[in-house]
This record gives sequence, C-alpha cells and structure tokens, in this order.
Amino acid sequence: MIKTKGLGRGLSALLGDGDKKNSKDQNNNFSDFKTEKTPIHLLVPNQFQPRKNFEKKQLDELASSIKARGIIQPIAVRKTSDGKFEIIAGERRWRAAQLAQMHEVPTVLLEADDELAAEFAVLENVQREGLNALEEADGYQTLIDKFQYTQDKIAEMVGKSRAYIANTLRLKKLPETIQSMVINGLLTPGHARSLIDVNNNIALAKEIVNKNLSVRQAELLSKKNFESFKKIKIRNVDPNIKDLEISLEQKTGMKVIIENKKNNKGKIFFEYKDLDQLNSLIDKIKNTY
Repeated sequence: MIKTKGLGRGLSALLGDGDKKNSKDQNNNFSDFKTEKTPIHLLVPNQFQPRKNFEKKQLDELASSIKARGIIQPIAVRKTSDGKFEIIAGERRWRAAQLAQMHEVPTVLLEADDELAAEFAVLENVQREGLNALEEADGYQTLIDKFQYTQDKIAEMVGKSRAYIANTLRLKKLPETIQSMVINGLLTPGHARSLIDVNNNIALAKEIVNKNLSVRQAELLSKKNFESFKKIKIRNVDPNIKDLEISLEQKTGMKVIIENKKNNKGKIFFEYKDLDQLNSLIDKIKNTY
C-alpha cells in the first residue's frame, strides 16, 4: 500500500501536475505501477469524493480533448469486493471519457485502504480548480470524522495553514440557505465567514447579495448587527424608564436612550440623523426655557 507520507508528491506525479524539478522523485513514487486498459463500465466513483458538482462545460471540453488525444494520464483505481474498480483519482477524466463514448480507459491499480482513498479524493480536488468551499469543507470533515485527522494533519497534507482549514470548516456552521449561496457563487467564502454566529444572518446574506457588498462591507454590516443585537439583549430597562424613552422619541423624532443608575444619576442620549434634527432639538430646549 502506498504510504501516506509523501502522498502529495505521488499524487502530483500520477496526475501529471508536478514540478519538473521534482520529476525524479515523483516518477520513483509510481515507477512500479503498470498501466492497464479497463472497461469503463467497471469503474465506480470514489465513495469519499467531496466534489458534488461537475461543470458540464468543463466536462464537454475535456471530452473533446479526450476524443482528439485520448486520456494521457491514467485513472488511479482500487479493486472492490464485487470485482469493480473504485476511482481513487481521476473521476473527471472518467466522466469525460463516458461523454466521449470510450469503452476502455487507462488505469493504474493501487492497493489503498479507505483512509488513503479519502486522502486521494481530497488532495486531487483541492489541487484543482472549481471545488467550492463547502465541498472542500466536506472533504476535510470526512477525514476528521472517519479517520480522526486533526486540523494540523490536514493542513500539512494539503499544504495550507491550520487557520485556513479551521476557517473553511467553520462554514459548515452556517444555515443551509447561506451554504447554498456559497455553492451557487452568490457569496464568496469571505462573505460567508463574516456571517458565522451572527444573529439574523440569512437576512444579512440576502442584503449582501442584493447590494453587491464587498467582503469588508459585509464584515462591517455583520459587526454592526451583532453589536445592536448585543445591546438589545443586555439592556434590562425599567418599564417607567422605557415609557419615558418612548414619550421623548415621539416628541423629538429621535432615538432616545436613558441610562438610570441606582443613585438616580445617569445619562440621556439623543440619536440624530442629520444637523436639521439636532438644530430642531436645540430649538425645542431653548423655547422651553
């Protein structure tokens, strides 16, 4: 069985994506494997495949390339108990080969357990474009749930920081409505992260999309909403004080907050929207006296 250590280099060699400087090491990793022709109907998808959506346009383009040049890089597979071959790496090529109406595809047979098959599935997709952040998070979560991976181990495996892994996994805390917005490209992962653990985040997500806000603007909007909610939650206002606030708001047209302390000292705040409101309040105070 291929050892987990150095898997990234081995995968790059198999996929043909590696750096030429490291070609010697990469070729050594798979020098003992023989390419076979396998009937296409005997291949089945990787059970740990994190990618849920394969874009039709990209598959059509790859199918056209396969018709013209064939499959250059073999598909990595492992044998299943029912005599079929589970794809470890190369599902896009397999799907495109079906569109190209091929009957056989080149394969490399590996001895891989579930853990290694899951690693390959995550690595192949993270190294390629088009995997959305939620699919990526699902791949990481599979490694954590099924194989007790730590975030540090995943970060080392995929060549990203632990903070990146943690932030990606946090996206799974969001409601499905917001997750769908990320999957469909309406929100970026940066937008979505600003909505985690924020009150009324679905409404905020829709506002971000409708107003086409930047990530920074989304962060400020979420922060403002959180702070406003926090103030509402922690204020325990005496009913008499609340009635007085409402009365003053009706007379001034402004938001009024009265902070009354135990010794009957305190502060009163008038929130004005523009200078006209401020001048109106000043005039009313002057006329009273």
